[in-house]
Amino acid sequence: MTHAEMPTLAEFEEAAAGLAPVIERTPIQQSQHLSDLLGEKVVLKLENLQRTGSFKVRGATHRLSRLSEEERARGVVAASAGNHAQGVALAAQQLGIRATIYMPLGVPVPKLLATRGYGAEVVLAGDGVEVGLQMAEEHAQRDGAVLIHPYDHRDIIVGQGTLGLELMEQAPDLETIVVGIGGGGLIAGVAAAAKAKARAQEEGREVHIIGVQAENAAAYPVSLEAGHPMSITVEPTIADGIKVMRPGDVPFEMIRDLVDEVVTVSEDDIARALLALLERTKLVVEPAGAVGVAAIIAGKIRSKGPTGVILSGGNIDPLLMQRIVAHGLSAAGRYLTVLIPLPDRPGQLVHVSETLAQAGANVIEVMHTRHGQGLQISEVMLQVSVETRGEEHRHLVLEALHSAGFRPQVVRD
Repeated sequence: MTHAEMPTLAEFEEAAAGLAPVIERTPIQQSQHLSDLLGEKVVLKLENLQRTGSFKVRGATHRLSRLSEEERARGVVAASAGNHAQGVALAAQQLGIRATIYMPLGVPVPKLLATRGYGAEVVLAGDGVEVGLQMAEEHAQRDGAVLIHPYDHRDIIVGQGTLGLELMEQAPDLETIVVGIGGGGLIAGVAAAAKAKARAQEEGREVHIIGVQAENAAAYPVSLEAGHPMSITVEPTIADGIKVMRPGDVPFEMIRDLVDEVVTVSEDDIARALLALLERTKLVVEPAGAVGVAAIIAGKIRSKGPTGVILSGGNIDPLLMQRIVAHGLSAAGRYLTVLIPLPDRPGQLVHVSETLAQAGANVIEVMHTRHGQGLQISEVMLQVSVETRGEEHRHLVLEALHSAGFRPQVVRD
């Protein structure tokens, strides 16, 4: 592993000046809801409003801007499930560089169209980023194009770190910053920039940096414990933007030295966070971009002083958003689906409806069948979905059904 020199505050400031014509200086927004949960002021850094919909354009633009004329003439190649692809494509378009992007076969259509819309040639291959990255490396060796790695390069990290510099300029009183982790490029840059800026503001001042990973793709906790990057088997996660099997060598060194704590969140935690952001702040955020909020809601963050949370991206497929909102409502106790076996005779549906109405549950959907599911000839199965007002009300609805003589079975989404 090659040791990467720690970036300086001057480097981050120079990178920020170079990025200014291309990127947006995204706003911050205080969240009273999260502040109440944490017991400290919480501000959100709205990088979901960035050009291309995520922070990735920062690192990609900085990396490409530092290529030599000879390297630019060879073109660039990258692999990504969406955000890095769009960042590289836009940066290449701005700088007049030919770009080829390898994307998974199942990439969401909006991300595919956006990447092509920025002028990149897109090659669809494999079912994950790892396959695409291998193919991108082979492309670079075969055609001489410059490989633009999504996180494992110092210039990428410096570009991403401008987000931390910007945040500290907008909210100089921050004592804690919460950042999602995939390969590690964002948090490495943010940690280095924020800590350097804090020390420049006041000698000896420190900012606490907390990283958050999806528990189904948490390579950093085991890697930090081992003292070196470790490959793990990842499980399915809605936070596909941070679904990485192995930390990057370059960001790992910085994270080991600069990040104070790494926590993990569940799929339900992430779904609840997306729902809270929609309802409380009216913000559309992708799952990977909401893990910091998920950690606060799940009680995983212990912060002293004002806290910044980076919403790193907002590129989410509408169909996935629909499923996640339903899952989030269920996880929050506000949506309940039950199967109820009933005698096959008139009046049973009315009886169920009256029971639900008396319990204050609003019926959303009803399905009624006489077939399958191990039913007796004289039975039918009723599937009912209702709105509930929280976990306590959810239990009251189930108790009302049991008290009325029904045998409801909760359907897990």
